[in-house]
Amino acid sequence: MRWAWEPELLDAGHAAGFHAIGRAPVPALTERFREAYLPLLWVPGTLEEVEYPGLVRRLLAEEGIEVDDVELERFLEAEHAAWSAARMLASTTHALLDTLRGRGLKTGLVSNALDPPGLLHRDLAEMGVAQRLDAAVFSSEVGWRKPHPAIFERALDALGVKPGEVLFVGDTLATDVAGAAALGMHTCQALWFRADEDAGAPEPDFRAFTQMDVVTAVGRLA
Repeated sequence: MRWAWEPELLDAGHAAGFHAIGRAPVPALTERFREAYLPLLWVPGTLEEVEYPGLVRRLLAEEGIEVDDVELERFLEAEHAAWSAARMLASTTHALLDTLRGRGLKTGLVSNALDPPGLLHRDLAEMGVAQRLDAAVFSSEVGWRKPHPAIFERALDALGVKPGEVLFVGDTLATDVAGAAALGMHTCQALWFRADEDAGAPEPDFRAFTQMDVVTAVGRLA
């Protein structure tokens, strides 16, 4: 699963969130979020994950809107639903995971995502991915983003495997490839979403132009 973020989604998400708690949208809040906080969420190299529910509660309070836990949950869930267009699943994802599991391999997901973990795990279930994974770890439940080792280590522990037994597949060189390689994992750059280039990042062991190229990389390791 990959995020394809568009700035317009922020407006749609906030509008949905305010509607869910029975409030009119507050354009000033959305603008402050866009200018002061949104850059913090996407700054390259940022390792500590933003505690997003607390950030939303604080922004609302700055506009004089106090919400209880139930209202905050409704706001976040409505916002998350409005952002559904940004969540993309490649057409052969199910086939790839089924093929790997059919070979007796464990499969896992490690993702930088600030949304509440419950919503993210529900997304995986609705997309038919959760049942094809042995573990899924999000930065919002670990508190650290890739390439920090903690998020990778959480996944390794959940899978019960050692780094040298893993082929980590990801699209970003500085985040996915560098983070996994630093722990001793084999790496494969996923090029079907985008061709990331970073002269300062390590080279991946393999490159996959389609999802099924991952199967070839696995075969070569075996």
